[in-house]
Amino acid sequence: MSPADPDLQASIRTIPDYPKPGIMFRDITTLLGDARSFRRAIDDLVQPWAGMKVDKVAGIEARGFILGGAVAHQISAGFVPIRKKGKLPHKRVSVAYALEYGEDVIEMHADALVSGERVILVDDLIATGGTAEGAVKLLRKLGAEVLAACFVIDLPDLGGAEKLRKLDVPVRTLVSFEGH
Repeated sequence: MSPADPDLQASIRTIPDYPKPGIMFRDITTLLGDARSFRRAIDDLVQPWAGMKVDKVAGIEARGFILGGAVAHQISAGFVPIRKKGKLPHKRVSVAYALEYGEDVIEMHADALVSGERVILVDDLIATGGTAEGAVKLLRKLGAEVLAACFVIDLPDLGGAEKLRKLDVPVRTLVSFEGH
């Protein structure tokens, strides 16, 4: 990092005990609100794929839409939104994924990509990896080649990045925070 670059980790606000006691919520809205930090995060997420053929960037609702849209723009790729169940208006494919207690469902449009397209998955944070794992399975269900999963923040103690690597998906993160 050059002296003129902002410190990405310092640009992320930590909110203790949100949404429940004991949780340290990592809030990227402060990073997004700082033009230099936002630009640096997008540039750093894009860097390994600059010049490679990437057909689509898939972003997980909701902060993944912001980051994924900017990444897609930078690499001249299409953008695919991955949404919570019931939010998309056209024919959908869905996959259930595990939560800490129970499960949830994510969806994408059935025509969002063509089998064989090369896709990068983007979201703000990888924690336990349940949503990202579900997104990889959803993309593969439509025949995508998932090149990588990219996140601004990794919470390595929760094991999500390792879960994706076990699915043979390379993981790129920009900063790590220990704990939850």
